Amino acid sequence: MRAVGAEQVEEAVADCVAVLGAVADRDWGKVRAGGLEWDCRKTAEHIADDLIAYAGRLAGRSTAGHLPFTISLDEDTDNTGVLKTIEATGALLAAAIRTTPRAVRAFHPYPFRHANREGFAAMGIAEVLLHTHDIAEGTGIGYEPPAELASFVLTRIFPRVKPGPTPWRTLLWATGRGELPGREPVTGWKWSNNPVLRSERLVLEGVTPAVAADLSLAGDGGFDWVDSGPFEGTREGAGMLLKQYEEGVFHPEWAMYVLARREDDRAVGAMGFHGVPDEAGRVEIGYDLSVDARGRGYATEALRTLSRWALEQDGVRTVAAAVEQENVPSQKVVDRAGFSEVSRQEGQISYELRG
Repeated sequence: MRAVGAEQVEEAVADCVAVLGAVADRDWGKVRAGGLEWDCRKTAEHIADDLIAYAGRLAGRSTAGHLPFTISLDEDTDNTGVLKTIEATGALLAAAIRTTPRAVRAFHPYPFRHANREGFAAMGIAEVLLHTHDIAEGTGIGYEPPAELASFVLTRIFPRVKPGPTPWRTLLWATGRGELPGREPVTGWKWSNNPVLRSERLVLEGVTPAVAADLSLAGDGGFDWVDSGPFEGTREGAGMLLKQYEEGVFHPEWAMYVLARREDDRAVGAMGFHGVPDEAGRVEIGYDLSVDARGRGYATEALRTLSRWALEQDGVRTVAAAVEQENVPSQKVVDRAGFSEVSRQEGQISYELRG
């Protein structure tokens, strides 16, 4: 399956090198990089350092923490040499993305201590775009990257940021580098990779706005699905999730998860919450399994995992589910997962699992 993100890293790096190459003859060490405390030279070196660090974590399958290495440039390296280093480290990150299996996750601290190849691509692109902006601002030249690159970053590692007038202006605002009408200035920020939960046979992988958009438009969301593919409920749920993102009320942990088999990384369905817990600590859950994957206990296993996780969160007291009275297989799923029937109304049975 095509590794999304590698081409975007290459494009971001090429754009950076072309823009900063026009001012490579200046003394970057004497100019502050935009609003940063670093000078432009140190900021450029930082771009290369981050790119190689991300490539190393992915290639080395690092799960415990930062790798114990960093870039050290020769003392006589000029700005052109720094840009060549950014090109090389960008190429290494792109290669790592292309050669890393989709299901692999490596260490990154925010916020779940791991990221997949697409997350590392988005983080690498963010470093390139934002710090190219900082250096361009410090050297007094204009810079605006392709809108698609800024959108790539926002829809993968800034899921709670409501889209703004343009992706680039929104990304600058979200990282404390600009203003947006009607929004308070950002003084502190961190990006957010998607959540992942694991059961005996499944990986429950949190859906990003980018994945939701693709699934809602009849795509595969970057997953290798069983032959029957995403069922209609998964696509409808993805559309609802995308609407939440566009309205600025998307919460990754309380959204949808794609269920992928651990044995072969093939997606078998989706499960998720209808929204964040209410004031009473109640959250509703729903699920959808591809036809080829039914009758094997996947839904029950995933429901137990996700419900248990929910009830471990602060303030959550009840996980609810509603099942059509005619849908006997789903009724058996919630029964096996430990839910109890609480009411019947208008053709639906309401169930609850309490902590």
